Amino acid sequence: MSSTELPQAGAAAPLPLVSAVKVAEGEELRSVALRGLTLTVRSRPPVRTGLPPALYVHGLGGSSQNWSALMPLLDGVVAGEALDMPGFGDSPPPEDGSYSITGQARAVIRYLDASGRGPVHLFGNSMGGAVSTRVAAVRPDLVRSLTLISPALPELRVQKTAVPTALLAIPGVAGLFAKLSKDWTAEQRTRGVTGLCYGDPGRVTPEGFRAAVDEMERRLQLPYFWDVMTRSARGIVDAYTLGGQHGLWRQAERVLAPTLLVYGGRDQLVGFRMARKASAAFRDSRLLSLPDAGHVAMMEYPELVADAFLGLIGDSGTSENSDAGRSGGVDATDAAAEDGAAVADDGVRAQVQTETRS
Repeated sequence: MSSTELPQAGAAAPLPLVSAVKVAEGEELRSVALRGLTLTVRSRPPVRTGLPPALYVHGLGGSSQNWSALMPLLDGVVAGEALDMPGFGDSPPPEDGSYSITGQARAVIRYLDASGRGPVHLFGNSMGGAVSTRVAAVRPDLVRSLTLISPALPELRVQKTAVPTALLAIPGVAGLFAKLSKDWTAEQRTRGVTGLCYGDPGRVTPEGFRAAVDEMERRLQLPYFWDVMTRSARGIVDAYTLGGQHGLWRQAERVLAPTLLVYGGRDQLVGFRMARKASAAFRDSRLLSLPDAGHVAMMEYPELVADAFLGLIGDSGTSENSDAGRSGGVDATDAAAEDGAAVADDGVRAQVQTETRS
């Protein structure tokens, strides 16, 4: 059995009927059955053949819809696909019930191996950033570049605003919160999430907010919603405690692919101060600092993230489209600034720093 295969498991229980997942104009959804899990894949048909592939991995409580603002900006540069990770979005829970970072990385690796799309330009946000780091470390053959937006890499001093999310990992807490919040409307919950994740919640358009409320209503119909949140939060906490070669910071040092790091100055979940440590850990990295962004810069300032990505692949020569023009107006400043066997906006000043370590 290869390092990315899981033991055979029993058939999954039938899923409840819930409202349909939103699909933006120009997007397509398909379901991919793999051994032990089924993944929903959101894609945009390539504008032409021969474009290098890209894969987008969302964070805790998110879905592939989190990438719908960024993906069209890169239509002529990459052939993009975004995953609904197991138990999130429209993907059912995995048969083995594993939501560890290693289990999530295994799902990404299994998809890439089965689809034959690698090496890809790999994007990850929050939990998806930790997952993508592990994938890039243990399977460098699958990753041509790595873009991490507020990656959930271990912090010794977690921000107070991030503590409630971490508490979900404690048995019983999610159930207690579900009971205490049972009378909250989907709109109230959505305002809470946007307030936590956005640097400026006012940037969410009325249409975007309505779509988010609809998605929240859909998720709350899923009987496994809180279980997935609990187990995934526990997976992040467990990954924070791993040391040695399985530790995420150690694996970050093993990443060979050129890496774009994106951090928001108003991020309430991942400390902005971690940007310096990440820049030192990833050997071939550039840093995009967005002082007014929160935890989901690809949703808040997609143009700036797209521009920085174009700069990354242009400088590293990892794309046939490395001479593509930039479009987001970034102020660029050059500055010196779990194991293969177990897995695998307008008016915003942005600063890009480039660091290469031998």
